[in-house]
Amino acid sequence: METISVHYKVLDPRAEAPGYATPGAAAADLHAVLDAPLTLAPMQRALVPTGLAIALPGPEMVALVYARSGLSIKHGLCMANGVGVIDSDYRGELKAPMINLGQEPYTIAPGERIAQLCIAPVYTAAFVRADTLDETQRGAGGFGSTGKK
Repeated sequence: METISVHYKVLDPRAEAPGYATPGAAAADLHAVLDAPLTLAPMQRALVPTGLAIALPGPEMVALVYARSGLSIKHGLCMANGVGVIDSDYRGELKAPMINLGQEPYTIAPGERIAQLCIAPVYTAAFVRADTLDETQRGAGGFGSTGKK
């Protein structure tokens, strides 16, 4: 596994540096920077600050913000946008758009681990218009058309 340097800036003194929970973790935890506990009712959304900004090494990298699996399965707390995409030229605060998809209110505590940050490579596509595309066994079938369960 290759290690790259990602510089981060502390925007709020309460912020915690992103950190990997285990040596095999693919993503680093992000923590909530809140003045007080934040309760989300079912289906309520909130933009939760982390107090951090990052600088990726270049346009060949992207930072992806994912929900924490434990919060999502146990409490229904997920990313409101599915996955957050942090472009290499963004220098603003990292914030997690959270939604409570659970049936009970959930309270986010100040300092709680709310999301995870994964750094991944990016390929820029040169989109080329074509009148035909190569044929495949699957063809145009989608949404369950493979018949596999």
